[in-house]
Amino acid sequence: FSDPVIDNTLNPDFVRKYILDYFFEEKQNLRFDFRLEKPLGGIPGKNCGTIILSAEELGNCRDSATMQFCANKLDKKDFFGKSDPFMVFYRSNEDGTFTICHKTEVVKNTLNPVWQPFTIPVRALCNGDYDRTIKVEVYDWDRDGSHDFIGEFTTSYRELARGQSQFNVYEVVNPKKKMKKKKYVNSGTVTLLSFSVESESTFLDYIKGGNFWFAVQFSGNPSQSTSLHYMNPYQMNAYALALKAVGEIIQDYDSDKMFPALGFGAKLPPDGRVSHEFPLNGNIENPYCNGIEGILEAYHQSLKTVQLYGPTNFAPVVNHVARYAAAVQDGSQYFVLLIITDGVISDMSQTKEAIVNVSMTTKRGQVSQQNRLERVQIVKMVTYSMVQTYDFHLCVQRTFTFFESKFGCLDLKQTFSSNRNELKIMNVTLQCRSD
Repeated sequence: FSDPVIDNTLNPDFVRKYILDYFFEEKQNLRFDFRLEKPLGGIPGKNCGTIILSAEELGNCRDSATMQFCANKLDKKDFFGKSDPFMVFYRSNEDGTFTICHKTEVVKNTLNPVWQPFTIPVRALCNGDYDRTIKVEVYDWDRDGSHDFIGEFTTSYRELARGQSQFNVYEVVNPKKKMKKKKYVNSGTVTLLSFSVESESTFLDYIKGGNFWFAVQFSGNPSQSTSLHYMNPYQMNAYALALKAVGEIIQDYDSDKMFPALGFGAKLPPDGRVSHEFPLNGNIENPYCNGIEGILEAYHQSLKTVQLYGPTNFAPVVNHVARYAAAVQDGSQYFVLLIITDGVISDMSQTKEAIVNVSMTTKRGQVSQQNRLERVQIVKMVTYSMVQTYDFHLCVQRTFTFFESKFGCLDLKQTFSSNRNELKIMNVTLQCRSD
């Protein structure tokens, strides 16, 4: 990890937070290196300052808050202009100290700035404690880093959640000026313009939605020992191992353990028609299989009845699942598609188009106005490359790592931790102080 450079200060207060997995039964060593932007010769062994490390266990809150502020009649701080104001948000800690959690952008040369909306996780803002104090400081930006303090105010998440109202107009107060000047009122006001909350879904939420789809590529000759579909009477083939490795984990997170499974790239009886979206169990009306055993049974039965052919076309199965997703208009279900394949995608352009058409989401995950589908009607796709590796346990780990990066899911990590009975997440922030 690395933090951006903070100019012209011996007491940097770093904004960036680092979320680390914390295992209470292990000693986890952390190393911190500090470098100057222009390295200078130092004296080995000399005390160059003190690092203040703050760590706090993150709450379970998965909400993110989006808010926008403006200010009115802030103090003029620049000699040849007005002010270049920005705001700094601090979360209060359990020991009474404050930790910086957000900085707004600088709005140049104005005493009445309107800052851009920003989104911040609620756990970063107040760690899920809605009544915890949030301190906001307002500064005038200076190029040399010696920003001028305008004033401050305090609030809480519960207050902010009221939205734009008379309760969310705050007086910006400079305590030093207030003590010196009897007639001092404030250094301006800050007003909350908008506030909204969105809950972040994890991969576990997607699985619990009950719509986890499997799709298996059918190509090669299952009678040849070199084929990944080779029907060996003594052991499972590569595809069966991959299905089992994923299915045994996924099924424990699904209440009914019923999973639809498709095949693609095979000639179907009786006419030898090539299909890229056929049910493994042969039932077009009900492609659901009962748990991983049902999926494996349907897969082995398909190997005996269809002719493996190709090519590796993904778009048909993506569109197939998308049609099921489009039928759910109330936003109550999630759809996840796992494609198991051993080849290069033959219809790459069509696949890209299919995924774009299915997702149809903006940067924040909200549906664009051109699409009437609900935000949750999204098909996520992961491919296994089984040509490179036969370590399917590792393959599953890598896949869940991918899902974690997309959905923030941490629950599945415990599946691969043999001696870790408890998983905690620590929010680590850094402050520095020079001696």
